[in-house]
Amino acid sequence: MPGSPPAGQPVGEPPEPGQSGVLRIERLEVTYGRTVRALRGVGLTVAGGSVVALLGANGAGKSTLLRAVSGTLRLHGGAVTGGTVRYDGRVLDGADPVTAVRSGVVQVPEGRRVFGGMSVEENLRAGRLGLAGGLRRGRGSDAAGARAARERVYGLFPRLAERSGQRAGLLSGGEQQMLAIGRALMAAPRLLLLDEPSLGLAPMMVERIAEVVRDIHAQGTSVLLVEQNAAMALALADYAYVLEVGEVRLEGPAGELARTDEVSRLYLGEAGEADTAAGADAERSAG
Repeated sequence: MPGSPPAGQPVGEPPEPGQSGVLRIERLEVTYGRTVRALRGVGLTVAGGSVVALLGANGAGKSTLLRAVSGTLRLHGGAVTGGTVRYDGRVLDGADPVTAVRSGVVQVPEGRRVFGGMSVEENLRAGRLGLAGGLRRGRGSDAAGARAARERVYGLFPRLAERSGQRAGLLSGGEQQMLAIGRALMAAPRLLLLDEPSLGLAPMMVERIAEVVRDIHAQGTSVLLVEQNAAMALALADYAYVLEVGEVRLEGPAGELARTDEVSRLYLGEAGEADTAAGADAERSAG
């Protein structure tokens, strides 16, 4: 059950990684512009088949960490300057986004970034492009894989199926978020990186997004979830980390952290502005 440690797992320890599908981040250092250290020796594990939440105030380094995993960090002017990122044994620190996608790691960036002039169907087809010629060739034709992925997306988001020919820019904010997630799922990820999926959405749509994350996880996809909505994130997650000024301040089973006053304090951003300013400036300038 989300929020509870596995049977026999000591409270306060991360879930024991399985034999495959494990994300391991060790002593990760990230710098923007050679001077601003956004991450400082961060360690994090996402066991195969789990949901892990990453919480923290604005500028804590949450989006930076996802970029380091997905290979998009360089696009934002950042660089990994220390430590390692490995998924399923494959080194991803320094890799490009195509390598990450072909390894089974796909990110949904913050801000519902869809191709507004393209239809829903065209956006979904674009989500498949990163697999072309990649490691998954040989698992049947790409056409068959694309059909299966599309059926999965439309099963999760029937509203997108109804609007498949509509331009994405004409969708509501909630529908665009559905499309952004659906486009990522077209690449059949084993690990989905979600960056603030509930940001700016109405409460009913936030509940729907939470249901979708549960469904995605139930279908066998691991999730690393960055969320300002701490209540939502901790209800979904097995394990959680709290970043503060680029460092892991707290970690533990999500249910345990949900009952601590300190998580509420950090999530609400009551740590001193001077402490978080450098990280916030770095992420704003990069994003």
